[in-house]
Amino acid sequence: MKHFDEAATRAPLAFDRLVPALRAAFAAGAQVPPRHVHGIDQGIDKGTVLIMPAWSDAGFLGIKTINIFPGNSARGLPGLHATYVLYDARTGVPLAMMDGNEITARRTAAASALGASFLARADARRLLVLGTGRIARMLPAAHASVRAIDEVRVWNHRPEGAEALAAQWRAEGWNAHAATDLEAAVRRADIVSCATLATAPLVRGEWLAPGSHLDLIGSFTPAMREADVRCFAGARTFVDTDEALQKSGDLLDAMAAGTLRADELQGTLATLCRGESEGRANEHERTVFKAVGSALEDLTAATLVWQSTI
Repeated sequence: MKHFDEAATRAPLAFDRLVPALRAAFAAGAQVPPRHVHGIDQGIDKGTVLIMPAWSDAGFLGIKTINIFPGNSARGLPGLHATYVLYDARTGVPLAMMDGNEITARRTAAASALGASFLARADARRLLVLGTGRIARMLPAAHASVRAIDEVRVWNHRPEGAEALAAQWRAEGWNAHAATDLEAAVRRADIVSCATLATAPLVRGEWLAPGSHLDLIGSFTPAMREADVRCFAGARTFVDTDEALQKSGDLLDAMAAGTLRADELQGTLATLCRGESEGRANEHERTVFKAVGSALEDLTAATLVWQSTI
């Protein structure tokens, strides 16, 4: 069994390769059973363990184990740790162990960009990122693979974190600045991308400009939420998979409040990629994309990594 460390896992997953690969994978489909979710209560902070299997007609089977401990930020540790094992789906033979953190972050950012490729305005160029974690750091590069992003702002509940990330992005060549006034930053943005572990809404619907695209990729349990219920009122809402209706606190709150009905969902990544759902219809409408993650995305990324060695 081969071992791919962080650098070796990252190398084949440039967004100009990964986003098209995800588009093809969602169009083709795969076997993706419901994820296993287990709460861990050991010590002061509670954690969550996700077990996410998937297999494809291409002959690969993958299983990701991901541990989420939001309290780690206070310890100076990442809130997410993951491992990924790729198998031969015909024999069950293990092929490779990969860095699950890198796969998770890059496929999540790539799915965000894939959603934006259908839902953000063609001329969208101002990106606002909420969060400063591993996934948030990748969002400018991911979205720049599908839109001509030339201005990036970042907000974080710890302003010093936003300042540090903006400085890092500037060093990488981005026109990037920290946002201290979240409302003003949201009102200005063409794309608002939330990649946090928030449990209370951060973005308010009345702040979102006509023609804007709201991208919600951080929260993935009913207890987590990044947007208030008014964000969905009057917007065309899409999800990565139908599982989002059961897993997303953002959607559950909106449905309970009556600002969104399940039958009002406009489509999934699969229906968008197959051409069965219409993406953005005009430059004035507001769009929302809510993702909770799919094992199909992990398997697609892991397959790219594996095939890079053949």
